Parts: sequence; C-alpha cells; structure tokens
Amino acid sequence: MTSTLLTPPLVAPAGSRFRAVLRTVAMVSCLPYLAIKTAWIAGSHVGMPEDSTLLDHRGAMIAANSASLLLDSCVIVLALLLTRAWGRRVPAWLLGLPMWVATGLLAPVMTGYPLQLLVHAVHGSAAPAASGEPFLHAWVFGVVYTGFILQGLALGSLFVLYAGDRWGHLWRGRMRELPVRTVTGSVQRGAAAAAALFALLPGVMHLLWACGVRAGLSSARVADRTADFYALEAVYAFFAAVTVAGVLLLAFRRGSRVPVKVPLALAWVGSGALACWGGWLLAASLPGSGDPGKLPTQLMSLTYAVQMMVGMLVVVVGACFLAERDT
Repeated sequence: MTSTLLTPPLVAPAGSRFRAVLRTVAMVSCLPYLAIKTAWIAGSHVGMPEDSTLLDHRGAMIAANSASLLLDSCVIVLALLLTRAWGRRVPAWLLGLPMWVATGLLAPVMTGYPLQLLVHAVHGSAAPAASGEPFLHAWVFGVVYTGFILQGLALGSLFVLYAGDRWGHLWRGRMRELPVRTVTGSVQRGAAAAAALFALLPGVMHLLWACGVRAGLSSARVADRTADFYALEAVYAFFAAVTVAGVLLLAFRRGSRVPVKVPLALAWVGSGALACWGGWLLAASLPGSGDPGKLPTQLMSLTYAVQMMVGMLVVVVGACFLAERDT
C-alpha cells in the first residue's frame, strides 16, 4: 500500500480565494525585512545609530544577515508551495521540515513581541529593544517584528489548511481512540520520557532567568537585562512546558477526551521553538561569533544545546506517531 504521506491525492483546495489572500499577506510581509537586510549587506546603515555595535564586525554582520535573508526568503517559497497545485506533489519531509523550522522561529516572536509591548505599556517605558544599548533604532524592531507576526499568522493558516486537506486523517479522533500498544510505542515513550527529563534544564533555567536570578548568566548579560530580556526568558520557559505537555500526552496516550490534534500541535510548535531557537542561540555562543566579552557562559551554552536536543527528541516521537497512523 502506497503511503499517503508520499503520494497525496491531487484535490483542488477549498477556499482558494481566501488562500490567495493569505499568500499575498505572507509574501508582502516579508518585503520590509528583506529590504532592510539587503541594504545592510550592501553597506547601508539605515536603522543603525552611529555607535551601533553591529558596525564593529562587518564580516560577521554580512554573514548573519545573509543567512537570515535566505531564511525569510523561504517564507515566499513556502507560501507558493502551500497554494499551488504543484505543491501537492512535494514529499512530506521536504515540506514538513522547513515548515517546522518556520514555526519554531516565528512562534516565540509572535508571543514574545506582544508580551514585550504589554510589559512596556504597563510600565510606561520605551518600546521593546529600544532601551539599553541602542544597536538599532526602535522603528526597526516595530517594522520587522510586525512583519514576522503577519508572516506567522498567514503562513501558519495556510499550512493548517494544506495539512488538513492532505493529511487530516492522521489526527482525527480523540486520544482514547488511539491504540495503546503499537510497533514503535516503546520508542515513542522512551524518547518522550527523555525529552521531558532533559527539558528540565532549559525550562528551569529560563524560568529562573525570567524571575531575575543571575546564576549562569555572563556578567555582560546581567548588565544588559531589561524588561525585554525577562519577557523572552518567560516565553522560552513557556514553550518548554508546552513541548513536554504535548509529547507526554501523545506518547503515553493521556487525556482520553483530548482531540489528537491538540497534543500533536503542542509538540509541533513547542519542539520547533525549542530546537530552532536553541540552535540559533547556541550558534551565537560559538567562539568568533561575536564580542568575546559578551559570549554566553558554559551553562548558557549547555542550556541552549539541551534545548535543541529536546526539540529533536520530540521530532522522533512525532515522526513515529505519524508514520504509524499512516499505515
């Protein structure tokens, strides 16, 4: 029997006009970010104060901006793939992997930036990321993060619609309807238990840092802490909890009345957020990736590495679960 994950039926998607609108929103919302990054790579200082630290390492800035430019350009490709007929022929892994990365990178921004705005509104302070060391003008953050939120909403909606058409049968029903014993059941439970155990380190550390604890932070990071820092650390702790909840429900078949799509969605979003941001923060901690005086401590780097590993373990559980459901 041929797997429907590999050869889906080519059925015309419903609500094509709505999807076209979402596609346009996703693509247009990329333009400000792409324009700013292209300008910086070309040598422009638009949005940067004269004493911005970004100007201290020209080569590193070009490399980082080129990588982020490429990542955001993928949003345009994904928006087309999710709304064109040829997108139905793309193998599941070739679509799933970049969508998982996009979800992981955008979800913390979509939750963190509004939280930062709320915190600053309550305290009547400057806009997010505008306080402290001014490496960018405040308007840059507003433009870029608003674009990210629109990208996340539009691209996420398109993927939900696409996945429902193509793979909706894989998450129908409720948890009580799932078989308790399966071929990969022991693998799923083992990976889920390991993920939950390892998630304690990043979950606890991010929560402590969100509460103001200095342990494990570099002296430079302690000095740079603002309301934005505490908000983001709380967001990272939140996604660690979301990931653990989703993977344990999924692997151990808990929550009998819970729809299958709920723990699957929690595991998808949470694992992406942990793995992608853990990898991004870990890359920033490597020697030569920035000012040596501002590099993370060993505990910070370990936290990021374990965070990334937790995300990958959850991917194993999800992959096994979906593969079995598709047989």
